[in-house]
Amino acid sequence: MSVTAYTTLPDNLPAPQDDGAAGHLPGLRLPSVPLAATDGGTVDLAALPGRTVLYVYPRTGVPGEPLPQGWDEIPGARGCTPQSCAFRDHYAELRALGVARVFGLSTQDTPFQREAAERLHLPFALLSDEHLAFARALGLPTFTVAGMTLLKRMALVIDAGAIAKVFYPVFPPDRSAADVVAWIRDNPARP
Repeated sequence: MSVTAYTTLPDNLPAPQDDGAAGHLPGLRLPSVPLAATDGGTVDLAALPGRTVLYVYPRTGVPGEPLPQGWDEIPGARGCTPQSCAFRDHYAELRALGVARVFGLSTQDTPFQREAAERLHLPFALLSDEHLAFARALGLPTFTVAGMTLLKRMALVIDAGAIAKVFYPVFPPDRSAADVVAWIRDNPARP
């Protein structure tokens, strides 16, 4: 599969439906779960002041390696690279709107994520929930494919450790960052 195949979306992707699996998240305080970051640090999202944007994605593919069988047929699975690139491209705008930090989150391990962050030139860290501790503590929706438990795609706006807004389901993935920007523009963080 070419690099272009990972950065573009096929026209016929099935759209995910809202299954209610994220309905409990708005207003919740995040659990204190330290997560390994691609910048070499550890991040506890519950302890961060100000506004944070966290986009959650199933897994980043690697150019030249096949996707799991049937990946494109799973509603909401395809599009992790376009979603990450969209947050990269909107990063400066998010910061200008008062977002203190942006992170991506998946269940892939940090070395795998580090390769993706470098290849995609992300100006923010990716966080690893490799052991699903954060997902379980918060009750994030997941799905299983090829023996992997993966997170369903979403985006969260977090104000001082509490979830202010949940975007779920996210479709198409490459529009996720623009949707977050639009909401933040209409809902500025309180000082």
